[in-house]
Amino acid sequence: MSDNQLANKSQAWSALFSEPMSDLVKRYTASVGFDQRLWRADIAGSLAHAEMLAAQGILSTEDHAAIQRGLGEIAAEIEAGQFEWKLDLEDVHLNIEARLTERVGIAGKRLHTGRSRNDQVATDVRLWLRGEIDEIGGLLKALQTVMVEKASEHADVILPGFTHLQVAQPVSFGHHLLAYVEMFARDAERMGDTRKRVNRLPLGAAALAGTSYPLDRERVAKTLGMEGVCQNSLDAVSDRDFAIEFSSAATLVMLHISRLSEELILWMSQNFGFIALPDAFCTGSSIMPQKKNPDVPELARGKTGRVVGHLVGLVTLMKGQPLAYNKDNQEDKEPLFDTVDTLKDTLRIFADMLAGLTVKPEAMRAAALKGHATATDLADYLVKKGVAFRDAHEVVAHAVKTATAKGVDLAALTLEELKTFDARVEADVFDVLSLEGSLNARNVLGGTAPAQVRAQVARHRARLV
Repeated sequence: MSDNQLANKSQAWSALFSEPMSDLVKRYTASVGFDQRLWRADIAGSLAHAEMLAAQGILSTEDHAAIQRGLGEIAAEIEAGQFEWKLDLEDVHLNIEARLTERVGIAGKRLHTGRSRNDQVATDVRLWLRGEIDEIGGLLKALQTVMVEKASEHADVILPGFTHLQVAQPVSFGHHLLAYVEMFARDAERMGDTRKRVNRLPLGAAALAGTSYPLDRERVAKTLGMEGVCQNSLDAVSDRDFAIEFSSAATLVMLHISRLSEELILWMSQNFGFIALPDAFCTGSSIMPQKKNPDVPELARGKTGRVVGHLVGLVTLMKGQPLAYNKDNQEDKEPLFDTVDTLKDTLRIFADMLAGLTVKPEAMRAAALKGHATATDLADYLVKKGVAFRDAHEVVAHAVKTATAKGVDLAALTLEELKTFDARVEADVFDVLSLEGSLNARNVLGGTAPAQVRAQVARHRARLV
């Protein structure tokens, strides 16, 4: 028998075929190069399946024991880096099954009773992704914790708040950081919600129609810690909604990271000078010795596009598929795996980087004084004196125009000058026009007053325990 014939006999479906698969087709169709990371999930699913088969009397006690022993030995081989992954065996599932049969004989061939690779791979991906979602949840919590503590440290630091990238109103830097904490908190909620739909069992759907063996699918689901069983065999093997939903949630996390990255990049530039990032997260220039480049935020901003691309790719992958399983679905893994890896690495590095962030309050304060940031406070002051808001808005616009012409901030105008715009202005106006006065005046739930920032910090600390 030739080498090609020997290789072809190792394939689970080979008896139907009269000639071996070409090497090019093997490389094109094989997934073992990337899906071997599913091995823990594959072994866990096989152990649960075997336990159920034995409980149902489909598998003998002896075969069950042999399968348990063999899978344990295979797990040890893989952990030790001694397992030989074979391209001829296409994927993680056939590689492990073939090795099991080598170790325990015919009992290994009986393991596949009542299942198909279609429901097996769907189960493996769900089990693997469930664990990754749990880890991502922990990373989101760690990032939020760092940002909450930074917000607490800088509740009284004044930053110019922007709309349209124009100075709008003064805000607490701590308040600004907590805006991102809110985003990441929603991300964590979405991940938790996605996990519920990931954590459902396809195993037992077999190829597409279920099986004639008396399987106890609920037992397998309970063994694997899954919250339910996929109720339709066609949907069970062909559904990849859970992967798309996860990728969508991951895209939103990266979108929030990208927005934060853009601000860090701006704030670190000499034109802003609001912050400094730790040296360990920056690089220099090969030609300009003065440069300190924010490479990590820039790269995270770029990697966001990569994750968005994977989401679009998965949606496109599924949009035209008829029921049930199609080989197209093999293409779900690489984008899903890369999305997980990119997201986890980004969350880890941002938590470390932000922990070492240096804040420059003087630069922030100077910037807040440049754009008449307390103009709205002057309008509110006039409203409280009985002026209609639209009229107050007009009055303040004239005051801003005068201050701009003189090259000073509103607060630098004299009382006499301010009275020319409205006689109801009194000396107490300067309390309103100060940056601190503006901040403290917004002492409303969700506002930027330092007292509110500290209250929100306490709320987040309690939530993140």
